[in-house]
Amino acid sequence: MTPKIAIIIWAIGLIAWVAIRVPHQKRSRKTRVASNAKTQGDRLALAAATIGLSVIPIVFVATGFPAFADYIFHPWLSWIGLFFEVAFLCLFYASHRQLGKNWSVTLEIRQEHKLITDGLYRYVRHPMYLSFWLWAIAQVCLLPNAIAGMAGLVGVAVLYFSRVPHEEAMMRAAFGASYDDYARHTGRIVPKPWSPSR
Repeated sequence: MTPKIAIIIWAIGLIAWVAIRVPHQKRSRKTRVASNAKTQGDRLALAAATIGLSVIPIVFVATGFPAFADYIFHPWLSWIGLFFEVAFLCLFYASHRQLGKNWSVTLEIRQEHKLITDGLYRYVRHPMYLSFWLWAIAQVCLLPNAIAGMAGLVGVAVLYFSRVPHEEAMMRAAFGASYDDYARHTGRIVPKPWSPSR
C-alpha cells in the first residue's frame, strides 16, 4: 500500500457513496411526506458531516492543505482503512436497500411509512449511522493528515449525537409502543447480544 493508493481508495469510497445515495434521494422526493421534524440545527448537523467527510478531505487531497498536520504514512494503517471502507459501503448499501421508500435524508415520516425491524434492523436501529462511523474511521486510516483524517469523525459525531434523539422521538410519535418494544431489543448502532431474539 502506498499513499497514492490509499488516497485513491478514499476517493473511490466517496464516489461510491454518491452512486449509492443519489438514486435513493431521487426516489425519496417522489414519496409524499406525512410529517417532518426538520430544524435549522438538523441542517447544520448535516452540513458538519458533509464538510468533515468530503469538503475538508477533498481540499487536502487536491492541495495538500493543511500540510502542517501531516504525519508519517503507515501502510498497515491503510489496509485497516480499506477494510473499514469496504464495510462502510456494504452496510450503507444494505441500509438503503432495506429501508426502501421509508428512507429520507432529513427527519421525515413518509406516507405509508413502515417500521423496519428485519434484516440489519433486527440487530441495530441505525445501521446507516453505523456505516458513517465506519467511513469516518476509514478516513482516519487512509489520509495521513490529522485534520483531514479526523474531520470525518468530528462531522459524524455532530450529526449522530444531535440528530438521533430527535429521530427516535419522531419514530416513537409515529409508532408508539411498537417502537418502544423494538428499541428495548436493539442497540442504536451496537447490537445487544444479551437481548432475547425477536
